[in-house]
Amino acid sequence: MEVYFQLIEDAEKLREACADLSGEKYLGFDTETSELDPFDGILRLVQLSNGRNTIVVDLLKFHRFGNLSACRELEPLRKLLAAERPVKIAHNAKFDAKWVGHHLGVDVGGTFDTMIASQLIAAGDQDRRHSLADVASFFLGTEVDKSEQISDWTAETLSDSQIEYAAKDAAIMVPLREKLAERLQSDGLEGAAKIEFDCVTPVARMELNGFFIDQQCWREQLSIVKKEQESIAFELQEMLSAGVAQASLFGSAQINLDSQSQVADALRNLGVPIPETTRGWQMQPLVKDYPVVGKLLEYRGVAKSLTSFGENILEFVDERTGRIHADFRQIGAPTGRFSCSKPNLQQIPHGTEYRKCFRAEDGNTLVIADYSQIELRILAEFSRDERFIEAFRSGADFHASAAAQVFGVKPSEVTPEQRTFAKRLNFGVVYGIGAQRLALITGFSEREAENVLRKYFATYRGLDEWLRDAGSRAVETRSARTASGRMARFRFDEEQKAQVSSTRRNGKNMPIQGTSADILKRALAILHKSISGTSAMLVNIVHDEIVVECAEAEAESTAQKLKASMIAAAEEFVKHVPVDVDVNISNDWRH
Repeated sequence: MEVYFQLIEDAEKLREACADLSGEKYLGFDTETSELDPFDGILRLVQLSNGRNTIVVDLLKFHRFGNLSACRELEPLRKLLAAERPVKIAHNAKFDAKWVGHHLGVDVGGTFDTMIASQLIAAGDQDRRHSLADVASFFLGTEVDKSEQISDWTAETLSDSQIEYAAKDAAIMVPLREKLAERLQSDGLEGAAKIEFDCVTPVARMELNGFFIDQQCWREQLSIVKKEQESIAFELQEMLSAGVAQASLFGSAQINLDSQSQVADALRNLGVPIPETTRGWQMQPLVKDYPVVGKLLEYRGVAKSLTSFGENILEFVDERTGRIHADFRQIGAPTGRFSCSKPNLQQIPHGTEYRKCFRAEDGNTLVIADYSQIELRILAEFSRDERFIEAFRSGADFHASAAAQVFGVKPSEVTPEQRTFAKRLNFGVVYGIGAQRLALITGFSEREAENVLRKYFATYRGLDEWLRDAGSRAVETRSARTASGRMARFRFDEEQKAQVSSTRRNGKNMPIQGTSADILKRALAILHKSISGTSAMLVNIVHDEIVVECAEAEAESTAQKLKASMIAAAEEFVKHVPVDVDVNISNDWRH
């Protein structure tokens, strides 16, 4: 691929080049950096291309003017990058947006992310790869040479091959976008793509902002949990000892509590009718009759917390900021849900002892908001079941209302146990729960569970019909879509009943969970614009929850903006069911 490029090393040429490119509709956009983390390295090059002409801006030549984010000579570049038009086409645009945000002090405006576009088109196909080389090869039949990627980008003078490599990466974005845009349109994915592209910069800014953690608080919490584990382990050993044939030298039976086989043998010797595997959800129904099972699950919960959320979490704290700058992947699952790593902030336990350690810095406060039962409201919207919708419109306790219907009692007579059961049932329906699984998690017999489900769906007939249709559609078309048009494709063998059944469940769940993900991402884009120019900054997200940090003086106004953004996003998709958002202002993540 031949490319014409111009190396920009002075302010006058930069001003002219940016003026020439500002009238374009789309610009290929790329950066070259010395490291992967913007806090660790330098932003060396910024490349922009209209497909015919490409500019390569060497930012090292502008360091003589001082800090890049305050360098007036770079204002034309900042203005071009921040503008909604031209749309900047980039591969994994979040990476480039973070570097530009940190070093140039500007949020990238309109974007078209070729990596995200490729992921949307793949629709959950795990065999597809989405590196620039893979995407260019698949859609353009073009080989991309990435050998210069690991070269030294800090050298005083870059080689001609380095400059040409950088220019090509920006120039290829233009024809690549054309191919991807055609496919997005033909696949009906333009709505989902817009949601994703608008979300890139807010996510980049969130990762730069980071989430503050009180390290002393975390260590104190760990010491408490370790003592708790020791106490639970001692109690569990005592309870299991009667099921161990061979006693120790001191007369007290000892087993390895982390060995599933040893624990299973001890439980069987105690007469516990354990299932083939001792996973938590399968063991849960036994807790009521066998206290040793409850103690085992308690031990496992604490042990998992110490393994997943122990001292290792503090290894991710950036010493310069005191914050955790986790990595959020926008399409972490075929449903469109985010995933998170380094570390996974989405799986921090809900217990107050953990979340109290994540707090605002001095002088600031956290504003925490989460959608109230958003997936159930989406299900009501999709099904148009009048009883289901009315349960939300009435403003009554939704789970209590469902319990009253299922158990045939007045809402005022619903017991806490009945409400808890109905809550499990309501959320289970979203995931296509069947009688067997319902029986396992409730302790009912399978026949009792079948009767409960029959009564539930007799009450909500429209809901039953939609779920059946969604499952059948998924099997028939081998796909499912969210309200935005996001698609997941399913592979299965028609002769394998388990695979067909799994596809039916996914066909019911994907549109609901995926639309919830669409709504959250739309909310992030609206919020980003709403809080621009204020002290408020996005610091974390967890599925249907958004956490913002702001100055104490702006807490109330930030809470209003956050709630308004989330409701506005939801109402774009949920039009017949009221949407509710719970908002709390707190010094830490507890709410």
